[in-house]
Amino acid sequence: MQVVDDYLHSVVAADLDPDEFVVREKQGNTVVMECKRTGRVHRVLNFCDNDILGFAQDRAVKDAAIQAIEDFGTSNSGCMALCGRSTPHEELEREIANFKGVPHTHLFLNAWMALQAFMDGFCHLAIPVPGFSNTRPVLVMTDILNHGCITTAVVNAGSRSGKLLTNSPEVRVKSYKHCDMDHLRKKLKRLARPEDRVLLLTDSVFSMDGTIVPLPELVDVLADYPGSTLVLDEAHASGAIGPRGGGIFDYHRMTPGMLMAKGVNPVILTTFSKFAGSAGAAISSYSKGLERLLNACPTSIGTISLPPSAAASAAEAIRQLRGRPELVARLMQNASYARENLKQAGFEVLGETNVLPMILPAGVPPKHVARYLIEEHGIWVSPVWYIARPRLRAVVSAQHTNAEISKLVDALDQMRSVFYPHSAAVNAV
Repeated sequence: MQVVDDYLHSVVAADLDPDEFVVREKQGNTVVMECKRTGRVHRVLNFCDNDILGFAQDRAVKDAAIQAIEDFGTSNSGCMALCGRSTPHEELEREIANFKGVPHTHLFLNAWMALQAFMDGFCHLAIPVPGFSNTRPVLVMTDILNHGCITTAVVNAGSRSGKLLTNSPEVRVKSYKHCDMDHLRKKLKRLARPEDRVLLLTDSVFSMDGTIVPLPELVDVLADYPGSTLVLDEAHASGAIGPRGGGIFDYHRMTPGMLMAKGVNPVILTTFSKFAGSAGAAISSYSKGLERLLNACPTSIGTISLPPSAAASAAEAIRQLRGRPELVARLMQNASYARENLKQAGFEVLGETNVLPMILPAGVPPKHVARYLIEEHGIWVSPVWYIARPRLRAVVSAQHTNAEISKLVDALDQMRSVFYPHSAAVNAV
């Protein structure tokens, strides 16, 4: 452990480690938190977390979780394959299938485990079966700015959860420029072989840049490879884009069936930690075989299933979303209001959603900026410097008021005079 301890000492000395906070109280958009570095307690406006529709504090959503605990206890105490699914699991699978427009869904504890299971199942199937063999290799294409859960899954695609299988065919992983369909088309033309199973994975909304994938153009590229599979990570799209908050298909006025008609198999990853105020993830597709296969993959059969309370609260959040479209409209209005006011103040914000990434000038440390906003203005945003290009990242929710958003903009405006007084605006690129 000496190397680890020495490394941590160096990280702390260089002031690269994230600040730690303990949330002591949470009510609406206001959070009371303690900074572990200073021991000080701050009451702040929360532009940090991803409860974009407020369902984590919604009475009906909380009641659904409480009732599930009363009916099924706090845990399923095993995996679905061996211990079965509870009624809340079944209800959530049904709600997700209706929400995303595809019939077959399997639940996981989180997106990282869901995507690893998908790669295990799709690329390597499960166990050898007498009389069955698969010799078709897989060509995996991934956007260069995909979320870490996708990147980790594709990096490990050459083995089944780290276990090399002699019966598995070749898996090749290649990246393409961010949302660049011309680059993707050229790479596929050069790399794809007739026997390949073509698999492409992408975020629908990119969490660090706020950009939206050009789905129609992407489908047109993949249509040249009949039988190809497209995995869409809807983490920051569900509840956030589209007139009904349905995600990337709703946004582009498309349906998963349109992809099937063009020979492209849609696979949808839904996570419940943002729009649904809960936890966990789901893989959904048209394939009953994939659903059953995911059940036997190591990150499903080798661990506990989603707690019934998390499943019940996510299912209720989806029902609430369906019955309260005004929340989606308010979220979009708040995002537009924030972006317009930041623009008028001289800031340039990346992307086009309620995720507000702002690149900082060279030499301006995001962590110190975030500390200043907390301590001097009572504003909590996320500083990012160790997983992406240095930036501040604020998340606007449907629960924020115009006055609260204006307070965010004013605080950022005053921050500039402290950290770069000779600059008129954030030099975003």
